[in-house]
Amino acid sequence: MIRVLLVDDQPLLRSGFRALLAIEDDIEVVAEAADGQQALTLAREHLPDIALVDIQMPVMDGIEATRQIAADPALAGVHVVILTNYGLDEHVFHALRAGAAGFLVKDIEPADLVHAVRVAARGDALLAPSITRKLIDRYVTEPLPARTGARLKELTNREREAVVLLAQGLSNDQIAERLVISPLTAKTHINRAMTKLHARDRAQLVVIAYESGLVAPRDRRPAPKTTG
Repeated sequence: MIRVLLVDDQPLLRSGFRALLAIEDDIEVVAEAADGQQALTLAREHLPDIALVDIQMPVMDGIEATRQIAADPALAGVHVVILTNYGLDEHVFHALRAGAAGFLVKDIEPADLVHAVRVAARGDALLAPSITRKLIDRYVTEPLPARTGARLKELTNREREAVVLLAQGLSNDQIAERLVISPLTAKTHINRAMTKLHARDRAQLVVIAYESGLVAPRDRRPAPKTTG
């Protein structure tokens, strides 16, 4: 059973999302919050698998709530998915940097909402390759300070290649094809890189790749080839 926390200051939207998710046998809405502070309290109480969190809310906004959830070891199993009215904007990028696993637009189709909850629950980022590319094109204009440079040295050549390709918007299957390895091996490289770089999920790994300078903004060059 996938346990979901709904966080939005609009009761009507929460009711609509609850109704859509309640009909699924494998999804349960365990609590609702009207602001970020309530979200933190309820997250600690219910330990949901997924927190669907609005960005703009009173008391505490969704970005700060995401940051505090991501920083709390007791909430390590909570995957935050940001809800937005506006699609890609600067708030979404800040939320991803704060630790969100991805984002959804509030007018999402019902079937897509259910699918997104299941994707996030298994630890995958809610960033389709096309969305990743738009995010990179619109909001990553120059490398951010290399705060994770030392940890990058722990990555193997293959792990670095896989992270570069992930940051360029490629899926596991596309990474596998580019590196001539199996999709399972590609996923293993990504998971090991996440562990070494202390990334909560694939979305945060993409952000780290740019913050650290591993990938240059607007870089469309393929990852460097290595031997072995």
